[in-house]
Amino acid sequence: MEGQAQRLVEVISQARGDEHVFVVAIDGRTGTGKSTLAAAVAGLLEDCLVIDGDDFYSGGSLEEWDGRSAAEKADRVIDWQRQYALLAALRRGERAVWFGYDWEAFDGSLLTTPTVVDPAPVIILEGAYSCRPELTGVTHLRVLVEADLDVRRRRLRARDGDDWHDAWFGRWDEAEQYYFGEVVTRNGFDLVLSGGTDVS
Repeated sequence: MEGQAQRLVEVISQARGDEHVFVVAIDGRTGTGKSTLAAAVAGLLEDCLVIDGDDFYSGGSLEEWDGRSAAEKADRVIDWQRQYALLAALRRGERAVWFGYDWEAFDGSLLTTPTVVDPAPVIILEGAYSCRPELTGVTHLRVLVEADLDVRRRRLRARDGDDWHDAWFGRWDEAEQYYFGEVVTRNGFDLVLSGGTDVS
């Protein structure tokens, strides 16, 4: 992933121009290496803020989720309105505050402790659904990270175990299939990077 991170840093440097706050969205299916890439890029840049897109989950309870169509899942899985508002604030040079989703409770509630961040020259929004069309007005560079299905599955098993892996694909993959097939397609990204083959 180091080589891909260096390549992305070079693209960012060329594309930034005179933008005081440059927003990069890193999208891709689960297990492609988005978080690893974002962390590597942040490590190479002098001042970079990474925002975890999973903080903005809004798909509801498992029962609500399972009752929706693939299109409804892709539409509601992430609260892009909140993402838009915080990115717009950061681009204006303002501090941004949000409450992330409480994944431990998984009941629709948010964490009680807010995340508070100041603007940085480069901001990375990483996570699936981060390049949805509604966010085009607040992002400068749209990046897709790809990896083969067997690589993604291996990473998920290494990270979360076999039981969680099987449950994930049974429950969540349908939304990603729809999103990357109908909402955003490969040719709609500014840059496509390989997520590599190493388990991370």
